[in-house]
Amino acid sequence: MARQRSEAVAEAMSKAHNIRNMCVIAHVDHGKSTLTDALVYKAGIITEQQAGQRRFTDSLEAEQEKGITIKSSSVSMFYELDDQVLGKSFHE
Repeated sequence: MARQRSEAVAEAMSKAHNIRNMCVIAHVDHGKSTLTDALVYKAGIITEQQAGQRRFTDSLEAEQEKGITIKSSSVSMFYELDDQVLGKSFHE
């Protein structure tokens, strides 16, 4: 997906029906940061090379040094979702 201009993202997110909230919870070393990096990559925020290596949500210096997530993070992403991705329309 091409990077979207911030105005287009703000417009899309101003409509409640466009917003999906999710949380990633799992045991230690079960791929939470890797999954989050993959989602951030698919949203066009980081490159494919950075995904899995960047640890985008680990922003604290201690997190970077130790390679562990200490504090929770939030990320806003824009992704064009196919209405038929789950075999049914989201608009029904």
